[in-house]
Amino acid sequence: MADIFNEDKPKYHVPALEKGLDILEFLSEVSVPQTQAEIARALSRSTSEIFRMLDCLESRGYLLRDEHSNRYSLSLRLYEMAHTHSPVDQLLLASRDPMREIAEDVRESVHLSILRGDSVLILAQEESPEPIRLSLSVGTKQPILKTASGRLLIAQWEDSRQEAFLESNSYYQSLSTKEQENLLQSLHQAKKDAYVIADSKFTVGVRDISVLIGNPRLELMAALATPVLMLLGKEPDTEKILIALQKQAEIITRKVGLRHENSVAVF
Repeated sequence: MADIFNEDKPKYHVPALEKGLDILEFLSEVSVPQTQAEIARALSRSTSEIFRMLDCLESRGYLLRDEHSNRYSLSLRLYEMAHTHSPVDQLLLASRDPMREIAEDVRESVHLSILRGDSVLILAQEESPEPIRLSLSVGTKQPILKTASGRLLIAQWEDSRQEAFLESNSYYQSLSTKEQENLLQSLHQAKKDAYVIADSKFTVGVRDISVLIGNPRLELMAALATPVLMLLGKEPDTEKILIALQKQAEIITRKVGLRHENSVAVF
C-alpha cells in the first residue's frame, strides 16, 4: 500500500498507531467498503490483530460499519477535522520559511498563488534582497492564461474541465487557431513537467518560472513562482532557480500533509 504522506521511515515505531493509520489509509484508497478479513489480508495482518483497532476506530467515529454486511468504510470524521482550519492558512504558514530561503538563495523575489474564479490570486510574496527587484502586491489578481502560474494550475485539471474553461475564456477565444494549438501544447507539457518557464506576457525582459505545490488528484494546488529580471549583461541561472523552487515546493507540500505525485526527487 502506498504511503500517502511521507516516504521516509519513522524514527520510532508505534505499532498500535501505525496499525490504525494503515487501516485508515487503506480504506481511503479503495472504492467499496471492506470486511475485517479483507482489510487484514490487504495489510498482511491477522483478523484478530486488527479486531480491536477496528472496534476503536468505529467507536471514535472514524469508521462506519454496515450492520448487515459487517463491512467498514470511512466516515466524514477525517474530512471534518481537515476542514477545521483553513487550507489557505496552512499553506501560508508552511510556505513562509521556504519562500524566504528561495529569495536568499537565488536573489530573486518569489510569490505564492492560487486560482480564484477566473484569476490567479497572489497569496504571499518574499522580496529579493537585491536593490533591483520585481515585486507583486499580495492580493493582486491576474488573468489565468496570461500568467505562468495560471497556466500551470489549469494544466492539472481534467480534460473536460479544462475544455469548458477555454471555451468560455475570452482571451483564448481571441487567439488564432495556431496560437490556440500552441497554448494547448504548452498546457500538455506543463502537466507533464509540473512546472512552466516562459517569458512574461505583461513585462518585457521578465522570465517567469513557476512550479506546482500540492496534489492535482485531490485538486489541492498552488503555484510557487519567481519572476526573473533579464538584466543587461547578466544571464539568469534558470536551472538553479527551477531546482530551488522545486525543492521548496516539495517541502511545502509535505508540510501541509500532501504528496505531489509529479514531484522531483530531492524533495
